[in-house]
Amino acid sequence: MKVNKREKEILLLLDEAHQIRISNLPKSIALTISALDSSSQIGSKPLLAKSYSQLGLYYMVIGEMDKAAVYSKMALIIFTKLRDEKGIADAKYSLAGVYYKTNLYHLGLISFIDALKIYQKVGDYYNQSRTEKSLGTIYGYIGDQSKALKSYNSAIKNARKINDFNLESNAYNNISGILAKKGKLKFAMAFINRSIEQKKITNDIRGMAYALYGKGKVCFYLKEYEKAEELYFKALKIHNETGENTGRAMTYTKLGELYYAKNDLDLALETAFTGLEIATSLKLAMSTIKLKKLVYLIYKAKNEHELALDYFERYQQEKETVINSQTLKVIENYELISKMEVLKNETKLHKEKQLLLEKKNQDEAKAIKMRQDFLSIMSHEIRTPLNAITSIVELLNDEISGEGKELLDSLKFASSNLIKIVNDVLDFTKLDSNKSKLEIAPVQLAKLAKSIVSVYDIQAEEKGLSLKLSCSIPNQNSYDLDETKLTQVLNNLISNAIKFTDKGSVELKINEIKSTPRKDTILFEVNDSGEGISKENLDEIFESFSQVKPILIRKQGGTGLGLAIVKKIIELHNSKIKVKSIVGKGTTFYFKLKVPKKQLIESHLIEEKVVVKNINLKGKKVLIVEDTVINAVLLQKLLAKWEIESEHVENGKIALEKVKENFYDIILMDIHMPDMNGLEVTKIIKTTENLNTKTPVIALTADTMVTSKNYETNHFSGFLWKPFEIDKLRETLERVS
Repeated sequence: MKVNKREKEILLLLDEAHQIRISNLPKSIALTISALDSSSQIGSKPLLAKSYSQLGLYYMVIGEMDKAAVYSKMALIIFTKLRDEKGIADAKYSLAGVYYKTNLYHLGLISFIDALKIYQKVGDYYNQSRTEKSLGTIYGYIGDQSKALKSYNSAIKNARKINDFNLESNAYNNISGILAKKGKLKFAMAFINRSIEQKKITNDIRGMAYALYGKGKVCFYLKEYEKAEELYFKALKIHNETGENTGRAMTYTKLGELYYAKNDLDLALETAFTGLEIATSLKLAMSTIKLKKLVYLIYKAKNEHELALDYFERYQQEKETVINSQTLKVIENYELISKMEVLKNETKLHKEKQLLLEKKNQDEAKAIKMRQDFLSIMSHEIRTPLNAITSIVELLNDEISGEGKELLDSLKFASSNLIKIVNDVLDFTKLDSNKSKLEIAPVQLAKLAKSIVSVYDIQAEEKGLSLKLSCSIPNQNSYDLDETKLTQVLNNLISNAIKFTDKGSVELKINEIKSTPRKDTILFEVNDSGEGISKENLDEIFESFSQVKPILIRKQGGTGLGLAIVKKIIELHNSKIKVKSIVGKGTTFYFKLKVPKKQLIESHLIEEKVVVKNINLKGKKVLIVEDTVINAVLLQKLLAKWEIESEHVENGKIALEKVKENFYDIILMDIHMPDMNGLEVTKIIKTTENLNTKTPVIALTADTMVTSKNYETNHFSGFLWKPFEIDKLRETLERVS
């Protein structure tokens, strides 16, 4: 393409702006605005798009996210019309930076991956490196440290291909942060020092500020507070000089945490408010959340409980706004990339909120009511979108290939992690509020034990462990037990044993130790040859909300509620869970249950194969009553795979009209709906004149508080709790057909 004199001048302006960005970003912006005006005057769309793209990048860097988003989107529109792939990638890169810095991680991930594909296609190693570094940051936020490190290492390799020390040092900075959080402080310091040395070579002033900030974090973890403070102030000085407002907000956050750790509460509060003012003006959701939590903790330490409660409420509101925003965007985009850590401490935070309320007004009854409401709301509001997500995974699994598979894997990782956290929180809260009861039925204990152990065969094999079952209970013996809760206990103990054992074996032992005509006393033991638990931690491992056990929590992650749940379930059986351990040799968890005997079952009946009747669902007519449209659409797609005809209505009022006009083989009824809930609708269907009084109605609910104990549920033929398993859905439909 021939370039005239005026266009050449504009290109030189843009090139100069790009060259000086690492040392004088305000001048870069001024030069680019001048280039934008000139491009507009001569009517050059390529130069106009390039100017918009660079402005989007620069405003993103200094934290003016609204301007960054506008300019990047304008650039993307023009580049798309021009079919300029490289321009499209650059605009998407800037836009992705805006997304993830304002907590829209799923959109950031998608845009970065789109940009990376183009950079790989054109062999642009510079942009591949910086995009992979940004992808690593997002993977770190959602808890996938393995993918984060993989992305950072790839960023380093691409930076070395073009001998770019700046890009290489940026990745070292981020790797240092991951290592510091893992407690590998010697390695973290080595990486951050290497980053700083490279910044000195390249004279990247802005990058040096972030490297100094990174070293300050490592010093903070080492409890070298004076050194950390000195480094933070050096970083802050550069951020102030370069107008790097995002960096200022981040540094004030860490300074506030440092002063809080030193118990200099007044200075911590002053610093936190300074950072909060900057973060709020920039709409930096992550910094705002951290700083509001910090202010709450400072006021709590100062025994100013009313102010503490006020900022606790602000912190929770900000956090929940981010979660709700993420959930809606996830459903719209068929993705789940959101901040997982915000849910990990939900139960602990809820208990703290209860304690603050009790200190303020000593109203224990009100606090308990709030906790129960919280459980019901959290159950419904989180499990409902999770149901959509798990359905989407099932539908997309056979359709996506290539690079899209990696994105789907991230979705599976994130959703599985969130489901585990949510289930732990809900299970514990139900147990803690005495809402959980034993559901007794005859159980063949030996058969159950074999099934439980078989689930973990692959997991143990992957770690090179021997997984054993030693059960002296005869196969034909049957006992009155709560099969689900006993399974939950043994699952928790076996999975923990495998998690914390690197070599050797894990064994489940079940033995009868006392027998009477009516009851047997059975000893359950889970032994491992793992790292063991120190004496000082043995008394704490079953405590709820505890986050001080490095062996059980910090090294491996998780909610920390597994053993607390085990303790509660064993107590429901009027027994106690106990533990004995030797550090470096292994651990044994054990408990006794006194269980009623059922009649002995003949051996040949145990071994007899059961013929499963395969019900043909083709042509069945199903009415779906569901107010969440995305869930209904996905459910219809699943039913269509089984050749089931389905019709969807959004509320109970329309459903009552439909059952008068048409006959349905099955009705799938959501419980939580506006105006009229599913319980009321089902009762009317079953007790008034219409074409479906005999039609089976299956309840669909995300609220684990809905049980026959506290609601009238006798009109239903079955329950499916969201997110439901696809096989469980089919099994239920076949059972009622």
